[in-house]
Amino acid sequence: MAKTLACLLATCSLVSVAAAANDRFSADPQRNWGQWRGPLSTGVAPHADPPTEWNQRDGKNIRWKTALSGVGHSTPVVWGDRVFVMAAVPGPPLEKPFHDHAPGSHDNVDVTRSYEFVVLAVGRRDGKILWQRTLQKAVPHEGGHYTGSLANHSPITDGERVYAFFGSRGLYCLDFDGELKWKLDLGRMDTLHAHGEGASPVLHGETLVVNWDHEGKSFVVALDKRTGEQRWKVDRQEITSWATPIVVEHEGRPQLVISGTNRVRGYDLATGKVLWECGGLSANVVASPVAGGGMVFAGSSYDKRALLAIKLAGAKGDITGTQQVAWSRSRGTPYVPSPLLYDDALYFLTHYQGILTRVHAESGDDRPGAIRLEGMREIYSSPVGAGGRVYVTDRDGATVVITHGDIPRIIAVNQVDDTISASAAIAGRELFLRGEKFLYCIAE
Repeated sequence: MAKTLACLLATCSLVSVAAAANDRFSADPQRNWGQWRGPLSTGVAPHADPPTEWNQRDGKNIRWKTALSGVGHSTPVVWGDRVFVMAAVPGPPLEKPFHDHAPGSHDNVDVTRSYEFVVLAVGRRDGKILWQRTLQKAVPHEGGHYTGSLANHSPITDGERVYAFFGSRGLYCLDFDGELKWKLDLGRMDTLHAHGEGASPVLHGETLVVNWDHEGKSFVVALDKRTGEQRWKVDRQEITSWATPIVVEHEGRPQLVISGTNRVRGYDLATGKVLWECGGLSANVVASPVAGGGMVFAGSSYDKRALLAIKLAGAKGDITGTQQVAWSRSRGTPYVPSPLLYDDALYFLTHYQGILTRVHAESGDDRPGAIRLEGMREIYSSPVGAGGRVYVTDRDGATVVITHGDIPRIIAVNQVDDTISASAAIAGRELFLRGEKFLYCIAE
């Protein structure tokens, strides 16, 4: 009897563990972080609840950290029991290093070696590297900005395949075991000031989209995600931008929204036709737009400050200066970090400094407006939200956690000993930070 009871309890325990694992590693897209800016493309993980405190000194709430070969500033993506990361791994040094001589180049590093461009699959439970796949070996034609990397584009996954975009080094589709399904060479990108590449693709349904804004002939192309075959390609009258497109469902039709130097535009995802466009952003557009509640929010901050709140209902043709622009701002607008749209609040950082502004998304009213994040320095990563909290990480490895409300308050300031430019990813009760040395899993 005792033996039977023990077996029964053991079986129940195994069932409970399996149930917990299934709940933790859900196949629901909204419970994973499958793309840049998360499941809603807003920076929010709607069902997640990660820790508020961690500390590298005593290991508090750092479940694991995994050393990464190579460097990349792309955000990890999380699906089920796997985390996918992209990196550029240094290879042999060149006999004749060179410096790019693009017009206006400054603060650039020399090209001194070849690189391997790789995708890694990391086990979510323990941080072990499951596989590492080299997709291309190449000598980059640009050194890039000294704060950048050669793997800035974030991967995408739909739970079945992983899409890795290395810009001039190609676009690749792999399965979850790292087997290559297809690849595509889109050409050579020449960026403004040779500062490097960075816009990630966007995936919606069966369509994968890549925006290719650079100093040459710019375009946006839509591909069949299963084969890589082209569905449509449209030229863009744009120069270099680093903003990742988003897809917005409006009135039953998906629209592709892309921020650029001259215009933010909405395209019909099925055909590539421009539905609407709006001028007013600066040059060097880096921040990706966000959308919700029938509105699109696009910002930039380089040679001028601009943030536009656009109503999609009735948007058609050139809407610059019309009532389709519900509100706009010309101060405190984002440059490198993208905005965070959380419920009815829009958060954005001033340029890339430690000043976070919170406004009511629909009206643009300050609620409460600008908040100084004491001690936060350069911020390249974009703010993320989960569990009624907002997380902001700077390049020194500090993450400030604040409450999500009309009167935000700081809950904690956490530190890891790493340089972090990549945005955080959140899934379940875990937050993932990708530094230049390690990938961290923050979990209780």
